[in-house]
Amino acid sequence: MGFLQDAPQLAHPYRSDRLLTALLDRVLPKERRTALDADLDALGDYALMAFERSHRSTRRKPILTQWDAWGRRVDRVELTTAWLEGPELTTRHAILAAGHESHEFARLEEFARAYLYHVASEFYTCPLAMTDGAATALKASGNQALIDRALPHFLSRDASQFWLSGQWMTENTGGSDVSNTETVAKQDAEGHWRLYGRKWFSSAVVGEAALALARPEGAGGGAATLALFYVETMNGHDRKPELVIDRLKDKLGTHELPTAEIHLEGLPAWPLGDLAHGVRQVAPMLNITRTWNAIGAVASMARAISLARDYARRRQAFGRPLLQQPLHAQTLADMQAEFEAAFALVFEVAHLLGRVEQGVATPQEADSLRLLTPLVKLWTGKMAVNLCSEALECFGGAGYIEDTGLPQLLRDAQVYAIWEGTTNVLSLDSLRALGSNDSFAALRKLIGQWLRPAHNTQASFTVQAALDAAAMHLDGKKVDRPTLEAGARGVAITLARCTAAALLARQDAWSSAHGDKRPAAALRRFLGHGLLRLSDIDGEDTGLLLE
Repeated sequence: MGFLQDAPQLAHPYRSDRLLTALLDRVLPKERRTALDADLDALGDYALMAFERSHRSTRRKPILTQWDAWGRRVDRVELTTAWLEGPELTTRHAILAAGHESHEFARLEEFARAYLYHVASEFYTCPLAMTDGAATALKASGNQALIDRALPHFLSRDASQFWLSGQWMTENTGGSDVSNTETVAKQDAEGHWRLYGRKWFSSAVVGEAALALARPEGAGGGAATLALFYVETMNGHDRKPELVIDRLKDKLGTHELPTAEIHLEGLPAWPLGDLAHGVRQVAPMLNITRTWNAIGAVASMARAISLARDYARRRQAFGRPLLQQPLHAQTLADMQAEFEAAFALVFEVAHLLGRVEQGVATPQEADSLRLLTPLVKLWTGKMAVNLCSEALECFGGAGYIEDTGLPQLLRDAQVYAIWEGTTNVLSLDSLRALGSNDSFAALRKLIGQWLRPAHNTQASFTVQAALDAAAMHLDGKKVDRPTLEAGARGVAITLARCTAAALLARQDAWSSAHGDKRPAAALRRFLGHGLLRLSDIDGEDTGLLLE
């Protein structure tokens, strides 16, 4: 037999991840670090096992069976092996429960677990994100009856008691714009609420519960009159007959995740709070799910880079390994620097979220989190697509072949820029955050604190100069609203890159003191890629190009 190319091998996702271990060593108290290590090591073991299993078996998709052999409606969804393993993995390693403990590191520890589990889970982390968001929204609602009923299941450490929750917002009339929601909530003769309508994009349809937006019967139009309801989907092992699954969607990626179109035909429901302003009640959930989205994005990037680096050591071209080819090495190093910046920002947002929830955050941290949450989601979502595409190129033709498993990385990555608000939707949300409080001033102060221990004066100068440019771009006295909105994407990405650069500088200061020079190299290279992504907007040209 002639030459056979070695396939890329995956290093242990936890033990080989210097970014994660350095972050946790820097931030966590020693006793918390030691307790967390066992869960992270086990999740790394699972990820490695799942990677090896994926090359020994044919990929499967969920299968919807709507009718049994005798004509009874069952709407049964058969799941993949990884999804069947999900409840046990989640509860055994407290992937969700850890985030709701009463200390400032709870979210950081939760998302460290999710980061290692995500790719191996085959997007079981999607319903975990929805469930985490639902738990957070329930707690914020103050509805003690629903809290007592659902939270013990959502945060259970017992797989037999664990429930998943969906998030049913999107309808045919719109995604992020829910103002034309057609689902109606009606009271029956006994005064109980029931939901009637169609939800067009329902992830976690296999869960035991969901939060859904609906318009109480007789309420006026628009978003302000919508209410947020809690529903349960199962009668024991059977799906409630008032919940009808029309079909599972055939998607570009996330194939193992059963995303459904559903009809609600009188499904019993309980309002979380007032029968209005349901969108406002959704807000705590979005902060959580957007952070999960960003964690998934950096997890996918980590997997793509790990495989590309390993392949570069194995693949010979023109007489030497790819890793010794200057241009290929340069490409990998550029990818690594961008990834390290994204990683730093995502986990800082996770830590800030925990501090804010536990009431120990400074005012600057709380104001900054409102701005950083949409920024981190939109930036990492776009970056994941670009980086995974670049990684596939690193494999040449093999990166385009399905049974290598590599194209899945790119297909799955595309969802990060779409779920939980597209790039443009979140860019406009960032503008609202900038206009509603002193978040820009707060973020600048926080960035100054991160840069203070850094010994890299060039980094400080570059970051502050870019922030000055962004401030001029945001000056409402000089820029009208349409122009400001047209340039919102550039402003958002600039602010994300500035924040990430400051965090890289902080990590560099700590790592250099511990003898690790690699973060300094990542910082230099990231700064070399530039921080500014601002653009001059010409409305007349835009109009001409769209005619």
